[in-house]
Amino acid sequence: MSKQLPRRPDDGNGRNCNEIRYDRDEDEPPSVAIATALARYHDEDVTAASTRLYDHVDPEALDALFANRYDGSRRRGGTVRFAVDDVTVVVRPERVRVYSDSGF
Repeated sequence: MSKQLPRRPDDGNGRNCNEIRYDRDEDEPPSVAIATALARYHDEDVTAASTRLYDHVDPEALDALFANRYDGSRRRGGTVRFAVDDVTVVVRPERVRVYSDSGF
């Protein structure tokens, strides 16, 4: 079941915030969570998003970094950080964060 995300929050003054945090489901691949978080950041539908993740990172390799170990145990910790156009994406086992350093 996919999550329905609210529209990107604003700062109370009618401007969009420059950060999105997306908590991913246990069975949701990181690449899907990143695509969803980026679409939300840009206030786009994930199926029609303008950002193509594979132009910036190998989605299969990224998913493998956070996959369970060969013995089936969960990986604990780890962080991947990369730039996508004008934002930074930080991936952790439980969450994705998308933010801009430029502010409002």
